[in-house]
Amino acid sequence: MTTHRTYQGQQLELFQARGGDIAARDAQDLMSWPFFSLAKSRRVRPIDFKMGDVAIRVEATAEHGMATIWDADILIWAASQIVEARDKGLRTSRFMSATPYEILTFINRDDSARSYERLKAALDRLQSTTVVTSIRQPSERRRHRFSWIAEWKERLDDRGRPLGIEMILPDWFYAGVLDNALILTIDDAYFDLTGGLERWLYRLVRKHGGRQTWGWSFDLEHLHLKSGSLSPLKHFCYDLRSIVQRQPLPGYHLAIVGDPDGRTRLTFKPLLTDRLAAPLKLKRRKSARL
Repeated sequence: MTTHRTYQGQQLELFQARGGDIAARDAQDLMSWPFFSLAKSRRVRPIDFKMGDVAIRVEATAEHGMATIWDADILIWAASQIVEARDKGLRTSRFMSATPYEILTFINRDDSARSYERLKAALDRLQSTTVVTSIRQPSERRRHRFSWIAEWKERLDDRGRPLGIEMILPDWFYAGVLDNALILTIDDAYFDLTGGLERWLYRLVRKHGGRQTWGWSFDLEHLHLKSGSLSPLKHFCYDLRSIVQRQPLPGYHLAIVGDPDGRTRLTFKPLLTDRLAAPLKLKRRKSARL
């Protein structure tokens, strides 16, 4: 296994992922803005988003399609590993190595051959999707361009069986993970959410609602814009109402209310009896070897 890599003139030391119970952490920039496709079908149409001084353009290839919000689970795993190691005084790096088993069990997926193939397809989408953004740039005229994964490769034994995966994360993502103010702990139950819209909504609610007693609210047109969804506003609102009826988001209660000015808003606030109202507990993840 390679222990050092030179990438774009930088000498990177390998960071070996750790197993065991690790709290899931998410990057707030990724929770707030439309960076991923919310559809399970292949998306190649770009996301082109502007709001105030925030500009984001996400581009996909026809071969792989755009990275999805399910693919972003790998980035949550990476952020969780980096923060956990840093907090324990260990050296971290954006050059990471792990077994497929370690990644799959963390994001609550089974260890089947099918899951491994899906993992590799997700890594391909993360590597081939390109992002251009003004977020965290010192000047409004500056833009940072990157892929969610700069490089990745799998290591195989003599029989072609998987030994591990190595990947290099982009500077933009890695710098945000190392900034404590830009990281939030999320509920493990997030990985059980099956719909793209409800996954996106949980991340947005966790970012903006947090643990505030009175929660937060957005009007539906604003939510539609922030989602980057290709779904028409009418269908988007219908899907939101279905989510409100089902109440699937761990730790939060959702409601749709009408404003006096005629606008419709989604409100959300934390459930006081939930884990987010108290110190977060870690869920023991099942482990099984590939």
